[in-house]
Amino acid sequence: MLMFRLIWIGSVYTRYFLRRYMPTNVLLDGIRTRRGLKWGVPAMLLAIPYLYVAHLLMVFISDGAPGWLHVLVVLCIWNAMKFAFMGPVSASCC
Repeated sequence: MLMFRLIWIGSVYTRYFLRRYMPTNVLLDGIRTRRGLKWGVPAMLLAIPYLYVAHLLMVFISDGAPGWLHVLVVLCIWNAMKFAFMGPVSASCC
């Protein structure tokens, strides 16, 4: 029971840190406000650079770069999906 509690508390603090300080989450929180909904569709364009960086990292990895760069590829794809889905969600709220 103690182990479950420690994992739970650790995940709560990690979520708080990521929601509070990571740039993409701060930007998406701003878009989710009433005044920020108009920026949802233009924010979809930010998915393109993230996908481009993911592609470049995959090219580097296939050319012999370290395998830990796969973590950055997943992070870039995740951020691209967040921005790509935010546009239609913010447009449907208006």
